[in-house]
Amino acid sequence: MSEYDLDFDEFVLAAPTDTLAVEPDAREHADAVEFRLDLADNPLDQLAAYDGELPLIATNRAAWEAGGADDETERLVTLETALEYDAVAAVDLESRALTGAVDAAATDRAREVRATARERGVPVIASVHDFDGTPPVDELADLLRVAGEAGDVAKLATTAQDREDALALLTATHRATAAGETVATMGMGAAGQHTRAVAPVYGSKIGYAPVDPADATAPGQYPLAELRRLVAELQSPA
Repeated sequence: MSEYDLDFDEFVLAAPTDTLAVEPDAREHADAVEFRLDLADNPLDQLAAYDGELPLIATNRAAWEAGGADDETERLVTLETALEYDAVAAVDLESRALTGAVDAAATDRAREVRATARERGVPVIASVHDFDGTPPVDELADLLRVAGEAGDVAKLATTAQDREDALALLTATHRATAAGETVATMGMGAAGQHTRAVAPVYGSKIGYAPVDPADATAPGQYPLAELRRLVAELQSPA
């Protein structure tokens, strides 16, 4: 068993970053670091030099899902190479890449990365992002179900325009959790910001918050220390 093992039976608070040099600053409040390879300089060199304490979630987000990786094959090769490092305790792959729902995705290669991760005992987060809005509850439930079939954790981030959107996301989170699914959900944008603190109450297993608010990787992220405090307070018995 690696010292960096990570599972999602309990809530995991991850600090997203494109530089592993911030890991010491994340230790007080984070359970893991999400390393954004697509935004990083020399990401594999950073992994080779990493000697931090926190386990890493490796993400190499595709340009077709608002990430910084333009070359589809190259990004997946890099992500698979990242799995060679013990500190990489989970990997994020786009659900739509794994299911073949996007023409731009190298689906066969993405599935190979998933297979490599599972051979190494590394959980796969199958993620879905909607930067335009939040679908109705039933559609959200379908997205979570499909992502859950594609990976070990179904991650769904949608853009909330109002409280109704936020409520739909929380409802879908609750239903999926009650059905035994392992999910991570969050609403992006100002109207969805509170869901980042509230969704864990309804079963969401991963939260994302930067050490420095200036380094936020998605709209509406709380600072790390603040999200840790909010989640802890909301999950504490009355």
